[in-house]
Amino acid sequence: MNHILLLGAGFSRNWGGWLAKDAFDYLLGCAEVQSDSELQNLLWRAQETGGFEYALADIQAAYIRDPSAHERRLHALQIAVERMFQDMNEAYFELINFEFQQDLARTVRTFLLRFDAIFTLNQDLLLDHHYLNANVSLGSGGRLNGPQLPGMRPLPANEVFIPDTWARHIWIPESTFRVEPRYQPCFKLHGSSNWRAANGSPLLIIGGNKAATIHSHPILRWYAQQFEDYLSRPNTRLMIIGYGFMDSHITDPILKAVESGLKLFIIDHKGADLAKSLNPTRLSGRIIVRTPLETAFERGLIGSSSRDLSSIFKDDTVEFNKVMRFFQG
Repeated sequence: MNHILLLGAGFSRNWGGWLAKDAFDYLLGCAEVQSDSELQNLLWRAQETGGFEYALADIQAAYIRDPSAHERRLHALQIAVERMFQDMNEAYFELINFEFQQDLARTVRTFLLRFDAIFTLNQDLLLDHHYLNANVSLGSGGRLNGPQLPGMRPLPANEVFIPDTWARHIWIPESTFRVEPRYQPCFKLHGSSNWRAANGSPLLIIGGNKAATIHSHPILRWYAQQFEDYLSRPNTRLMIIGYGFMDSHITDPILKAVESGLKLFIIDHKGADLAKSLNPTRLSGRIIVRTPLETAFERGLIGSSSRDLSSIFKDDTVEFNKVMRFFQG
């Protein structure tokens, strides 16, 4: 049985990470936004249609049409977004204890070690700082040599007094990509706030037309193919924590794999009702039209939890045991 994990913003939320609505609150207070009334208006409009990424998508599209007219505004919002990640990451660096309690069998690290591969949409450095280190080797009982960010390599850290954290490095793509045997791969499907492309630009995917932007970066294009390959393997189970199924380039491969036998376990505040909650035709007074996601849930879902990780991994034994059933069979 193959067990893989997909993480969204709802995962980092358990340690104080921001969701889209929190990002809106942050960006609205940035000097770059405060000094530009049009940028403020754009953020407010985007709040009603999907969040700050929609605002960024609008500016990106406008920049493509007329670079000279929109370069300054695009740069301003990008700077504010980069600062947002910096502030969030600094909070993770100050986090003293990643765990919710100290019973080794109930730690988040022990839970993460169970997976054959981790895929994440998060560009923050929570896992890089608190999980992707020598503890992967030690905690695996010899099964693993360590973690891996496949196809990426670190540049020397600027802060040599903390050499053990991957989060303090800048990472750039290697010339060849591969998953090393006996290493647990962590694929950051949308890049990371400490990754850089060959030209030195940030290697993170935010805003509109994500699929096309991913395709333009060989490492992320390879990551996307790895995601599809892992999903399509026989006898595979996928646990999804905190992903809202809003990105078609992530959701569509999952739906396709469910048709071929992929099984799902969802951890989300809406639990098994997540798919129905995303169907606009289920609003009052409308004719209900079932969505492919609802069909996939009914066909592939083998369990769900609507509890916070802080509850599951602290003292909610009943829920913890239910989640651990994912690894049985």
